[in-house]
Amino acid sequence: MSGPVDRVTGSLVLGTPAHDALDGAITAIAAAGCETPRLDAEVMLAHVLGVGREQLLIDRELSVHGPAVRAFQDAVRRRAVDREPVAYIIGARHFRRLELTVDRRALIPRPETELLVEVGLGLAAGARVLDLGTGCGAIALALKDERPDLHVSGSDVSEPALELAALNAHRLDLNVQWLHADLLPESAEFDAILSNPPYVAESERTLLAPEIARHEPAGALFAGPDGLSTIRLLLAQLAEQPDVRVLALEVGAGQASAVAELTHAAGFDTVRFERDLARIQRVVIAERRQ
Repeated sequence: MSGPVDRVTGSLVLGTPAHDALDGAITAIAAAGCETPRLDAEVMLAHVLGVGREQLLIDRELSVHGPAVRAFQDAVRRRAVDREPVAYIIGARHFRRLELTVDRRALIPRPETELLVEVGLGLAAGARVLDLGTGCGAIALALKDERPDLHVSGSDVSEPALELAALNAHRLDLNVQWLHADLLPESAEFDAILSNPPYVAESERTLLAPEIARHEPAGALFAGPDGLSTIRLLLAQLAEQPDVRVLALEVGAGQASAVAELTHAAGFDTVRFERDLARIQRVVIAERRQ
């Protein structure tokens, strides 16, 4: 006989029907203040059971039993109590056509970062492209997957992040060069640079959701009093690198105009912006004339 679900803690009894397990988890996750409790619970339970989310809805005989009981309890606790991001709990995140392994070594790829890939897709055949601050390798790997003719590299100051990126490249069988560097790698030439750099102001630390502030790497988030310290350093380097013709930077809300001015000062001639789904000017694209 199936056992009940504790609606406060989400804890299960051996052989609990999947729909009851979901109900208890949703209650616990919602009580913790998470924004998408049903989605979170469905993704985690599907992962634990090794099934698609749709099967949770159509298979009324599906149950949570054996090792899955403790695994789902632990996942719900991590989400509801620790406010750990679902992507870290299940160890994966979809990005464009790829499923990437993710963990606390790097930021979780966001949908708005796909705008940087779109810029890369418009580059000339055979262009040399650097994903600067690559993290888990999302931009570099997505670009190589969709434009195999490009010569794609990814760099990061964090060696653990590069290890994660290399793991993803090996698993996906995508040929990307990985470089350990603080901003621009030495003795390397590129036609274009795509980057999601740190751009959160230190003063905004307390405003971030617990999922971000507690779990994602601070070094990939924060960049001085106004969030532009890293971008300033990068553009100072690029002022001495005229071969870089295209630069695309993801920026925070309200930063686009200031970053545009910095790109002009670094010798870029034209600047345009791409907006994300919230209509925020999210990507600054600067180009130098040939």
